[in-house]
Amino acid sequence: MAAAKTGAGIGIVLAMSAAARDLINFIDASPTPYHAVETSKARLEEAGFSALLEADSWDLDPGARHYVVRNEGSLAAFVVGSTPPAESGFRFIGAHTDSPNLRLKPRPDVTAQGLRQLAVEPYGGLLLHTWLDRDLSLAGRVTLREGGALRTVLLDFGRALLRIPSLAIHLNREIREQGLQLNPQQHAVPVMGMEGAPPIADLIAMELSAQGIAQVGAAGIQAYDLMTYDVQPSALAGLDEAFIQAPRLDNLASCHAGLCALLDSAAEGASDATRGIVFYDHEEVGSRSAGGAGGSFLSDLLGRIAGGSHEATSRANARSMLVSADMAHAVHPNYADRHEAGHRPGLGKGPVLKLNANQSYASDAATAGHFTALCGDAGVPVQHFVTRSDLACGGTIGPISAARSGIRTVDVGNPMLSMHSCREMAGTADVAPMIQVLRSFLGSPIPRS
Repeated sequence: MAAAKTGAGIGIVLAMSAAARDLINFIDASPTPYHAVETSKARLEEAGFSALLEADSWDLDPGARHYVVRNEGSLAAFVVGSTPPAESGFRFIGAHTDSPNLRLKPRPDVTAQGLRQLAVEPYGGLLLHTWLDRDLSLAGRVTLREGGALRTVLLDFGRALLRIPSLAIHLNREIREQGLQLNPQQHAVPVMGMEGAPPIADLIAMELSAQGIAQVGAAGIQAYDLMTYDVQPSALAGLDEAFIQAPRLDNLASCHAGLCALLDSAAEGASDATRGIVFYDHEEVGSRSAGGAGGSFLSDLLGRIAGGSHEATSRANARSMLVSADMAHAVHPNYADRHEAGHRPGLGKGPVLKLNANQSYASDAATAGHFTALCGDAGVPVQHFVTRSDLACGGTIGPISAARSGIRTVDVGNPMLSMHSCREMAGTADVAPMIQVLRSFLGSPIPRS
């Protein structure tokens, strides 16, 4: 018989479970970067944050709560500090809203062997084989022409609409010796219906009408950014619900942690420093976009909060720190040799500090030391990850944001398995501690270098 949990132990378990359940609700409401931004906006507005438009003039009062959206896929939110940023600096958490998937080509309608299909293009470094035999839907944004005016709306079909069927082993017996080999152009074209099914523009128009979003015909559909996603809901799974099994954990789990940390920090009251989050789009394809970390989104924002002058912005940035939060590689029990010895993060064992001597991660002694101290003060264990010297290291928004802004940065993330799969895996026990440490970071003094 298992030992009975103490009252304190039960409280900790309940808190962990609540945070994890909130995470999977956040993920399921956010099938695309645009929906992730909308989900975040709703939570921010409920907490008293109001929208700012980049095209407007801003008048920022101490204690004010605002958010800004760029290109519908990137979002920043902040609480203005009680002292000028030039004197107190910024505390920001960065993450990204996009995940690898399959995205529709501009003219995707294809007919083959009596079946209607949709041509798609891989986005990011996805594990293509994990998208086979899944119940897939479509979601994203659509630009409409209505009475001569253009507007862009969000759309989520919200049901099983597509499938990429595997080839039966009877017709591919060499798979046992050669492994699965997929050509993304030839073998990853989803089936949508029988020959004669309506083209995608008609389907979009019908769905917009059915959902009460817009009444336009196919001719009114000007353009779209639509992507596939697995309709299976996220879940807490395993013995004692130890695991989170969900799509888009990389990197909506970090967006969720940063958002929760900011909302918790704002609820605690005033702070000298300006606290905030920045969630970028397009990290999975190199961040080279107006809304990506390689763009001007963060530097524009911080400059305006600081008052607009180069002098004030430079002084503020020198007193600032950014936590780049992106999921980390947990050690795989079947492939432990792929990890550097002594740097094998485990599920459920706390946040991971990511380091790379060649600056694929932005962590250094000062920023890693600060994050480690925050974890120690919170009673949260910290783990470390470096890539083996004979393997290529992935990248994050950390070095890119640091180079653009000049702000000291640390790269961290919660451990996970199946990264870039259609459906990923993380530890339930890791969700609440990361939120706790990030909340502490937003209120922390930054040591002088």
